[in-house]
Amino acid sequence: MSDTSTTAPDPEPFRVPDGDLDDLASTLAKTMAEVRQHGVILDRLGSEPAPASAELPSPVGVPAAPADFAQGDGPASVFVLALGGEAYAIEIAALSDWVNYLFLPVYGREISTSRPWCAQWHEHPEAVARLHALWLAWQQLTDAEAGLSGPSVWHRDHLDQTLVHLRAPDGPFAACTTSPTRPNHRVLTTPAPEQLGLAA
Repeated sequence: MSDTSTTAPDPEPFRVPDGDLDDLASTLAKTMAEVRQHGVILDRLGSEPAPASAELPSPVGVPAAPADFAQGDGPASVFVLALGGEAYAIEIAALSDWVNYLFLPVYGREISTSRPWCAQWHEHPEAVARLHALWLAWQQLTDAEAGLSGPSVWHRDHLDQTLVHLRAPDGPFAACTTSPTRPNHRVLTTPAPEQLGLAA
């Protein structure tokens, strides 16, 4: 008896233009380097025991929260300012990849006095907080489960608002110069907390 089943035809081969091959190769090399870096971090995390009750340092420029503030029955916060020590460093490294390879190339725009930016953004606590929140929202709203309107919601509700505050002339980068030939980086001071028990 002869085989009457039909076989699917082989898919048509496609050709990538030679000019695009360099871009693809560069992107692939960058992605492979990031995967290797993340693998090293994961290996290190898996081999180092977590300190039992060691006090972890707080992020640069951010005072440590009171002990009873950080503890609770619920899940630990994913927000970067709630992290300390190595967890903070790992989160900043991942955030830096997103900022450097996606955020700045696409949304960076020209730097000016009306739209400042600081290359040392990771030393500005407000910038770290806003960029991290933006990145968390990006992860959620660009996921397939967010639906087709997820990216639009991210742009409208998260990106636009973050850029208004982050790059405002009086924002966290206000004291940093915008000239690449004369870079100046300065973190603005914040109001000092009121001292308890001192009456005026």
